[in-house]
Amino acid sequence: MRRKLFVIPSLVIMMSMLFAACAPQSNVVTNEVESDVEVVVEEPVVEEAEVEEAEVEQPEVDEAQSGTMLPEVNPLELTGNVITAGSSTVFPLAERMAERFEDEGFVGNVTIDSIGSGAGYERFCVAGETDIANASRPIKDEEIASCEAIGRTPIEFRIGTDALAVVVSQENDFLTDVTMEDLAMIFGEGYVTWADVNPEWPNETILRYIPGTDSGTFDFFVEEVFDKNNEPHLLASNTQLSEDDNVLVQGILGSPFAVGYFGYAYYAENRDTLRILAIGGVEAIQENVDNNNYPLSRPLFMYSDARIMQQKPQVAGYLNFVLTYVNEEIVDVGYFPANEAALNNARQAWLDAMK
Repeated sequence: MRRKLFVIPSLVIMMSMLFAACAPQSNVVTNEVESDVEVVVEEPVVEEAEVEEAEVEQPEVDEAQSGTMLPEVNPLELTGNVITAGSSTVFPLAERMAERFEDEGFVGNVTIDSIGSGAGYERFCVAGETDIANASRPIKDEEIASCEAIGRTPIEFRIGTDALAVVVSQENDFLTDVTMEDLAMIFGEGYVTWADVNPEWPNETILRYIPGTDSGTFDFFVEEVFDKNNEPHLLASNTQLSEDDNVLVQGILGSPFAVGYFGYAYYAENRDTLRILAIGGVEAIQENVDNNNYPLSRPLFMYSDARIMQQKPQVAGYLNFVLTYVNEEIVDVGYFPANEAALNNARQAWLDAMK
């Protein structure tokens, strides 16, 4: 069949070409048909500025949620020794992190001495023998001054949270909950028997097992329970002190009338035989520690110095490793993670120290 051609007047064609040349550029879709005439269909014009604005507009990112990132550390690339000492409370967490650091390739040694926070600060700030001080309390002004006297500026790294545990043997059948006022009497001078504290309790001698005076746990308990006056605590009868928390555990297990306190990890390790006491009706659980409702919750720290970190890559690498992976280990050890903001501050302190 012969195709018919429609002749379009030349003037119309010329005008169409002129309009096309003058028209603004646009996205077009061209459909080819079986014809000698092309049919052009124009689509709505989308303003370029509107497209660009839609592409770049992003929701705001919460820094606390995104986290402060540290450079990746490879333990295989590090050598030398890392020398640490201090808190018996921090000890099991530091030990776990050091074991993981070595398991992942660190060929040096991480030394961890459990001697109490105060003694740890002395080794770090007075003797200058250690690279890191482990602590269950913040460093004091006089300890900072001692550090500065030997050319060190202590940098604080928050690594977790402890709920100081007041515990009795599970054979104890009369204690489940105490108040802060009860604690001042139970662990204080002038109260010999349980009945002296509460007439409803047995007329049996209170056997007290407490950390040594170099311990940050001792310092924290005295500050919170005795308003910083340690004399009533130290003068209480039948009181045994030890820097070794495992000695305290064994003492408490020896009698249903014994009582003591230490870091939560030591309770968690012995929860089958020990019972932790609620304080003022508040239990030592994650929620109550996070919101500070548990009266004896406290931060855990490591301290170092920028010069040490810069001169000893293994020390900087170990601290980096701890701050990167501590939340993967801390609950299993028996403590509570620091909140994200506190951990981010510690990571930022590491970055600042390495500038």
